[in-house]
Amino acid sequence: MRILITGATGFAGGHLVEALLKRGGDELHGLCRRAAWPPEWAHLNGRVALNHADLIMATDLAETLARIKPEWIFHLAGYADNGRSIKEPDEAWAGNLTATKNLYDAVTRWGGKPRILYVSSGLIYGEAKQPINESHLLRPATPYAASKAATDLLSYQQTRHPGLDIIIVRPFNHIGPRQTPVYAIPGWASQLAEIAKGRREPVVRHGDLSSRRDFTDVRDMVQAYILLMENGRKGEAYNAGSGMAVSMDDVLDRLIAISGVGARHEAGPEQSRLVETAATCADSSKLRSETGWTPQISLDQTLTDTLEYWKNV
Repeated sequence: MRILITGATGFAGGHLVEALLKRGGDELHGLCRRAAWPPEWAHLNGRVALNHADLIMATDLAETLARIKPEWIFHLAGYADNGRSIKEPDEAWAGNLTATKNLYDAVTRWGGKPRILYVSSGLIYGEAKQPINESHLLRPATPYAASKAATDLLSYQQTRHPGLDIIIVRPFNHIGPRQTPVYAIPGWASQLAEIAKGRREPVVRHGDLSSRRDFTDVRDMVQAYILLMENGRKGEAYNAGSGMAVSMDDVLDRLIAISGVGARHEAGPEQSRLVETAATCADSSKLRSETGWTPQISLDQTLTDTLEYWKNV
């Protein structure tokens, strides 16, 4: 199978590449702004053919597709910072809607018939009755979420005309090793690793801990992506999540306990969370029934592995 992964060098992209390499027998290609692996993915150097492309500009994109001739395209690339999108909405819209439309237009110009997985977001639902299934209204609360919702709808429209074979997955929070510390859990793990090394006082700084989130290990999440490519239905949307909402306060306490450093935690400078939903919990029964997907990695194991990663950085 010839497989193209946009955003291959990112957090989920790197884990997807690892999962596909374990599967074996595939010819893997990456599409990214910088055709080079960052330090956290250096072990993948030479194992995947990386191709330079800026999806927002879309220069020579159809020619790149014609050369690779992918049978599957995992579309993971895009603008990913929900909080920061409030300050830079144009970047969010360009990175998600414009970039994805350019990809679909390039596939049409190329004339191939690949199966495409568009990775949307559970944030497109906004405030909704829990657990959230695929029939809930889309009420995005940030430019990021709105741009993902619009791209989600574009993806469905493209299955009608020009008839592309697109499946939509709406992942809820996914976490794990190699995630950037700008996000809460890897940020806490990074602080705890520094405490364990004696490089900082035994205090973990944090923002608001009142929300509840549906967390899935990224290694389980990318397995859902592969199963959807194998078994998903054209034009259908699938939620992907654990189905359990856990408080951020509980997650931090568990991470500190796992670290064994005896740290306390204190609220740091408040980050803007004015449009954050109070709770998210995915109903993933459609995904589970149609693909057989079941998360295998517990939250405690994910936290342990994330902490170990930061201890070794």
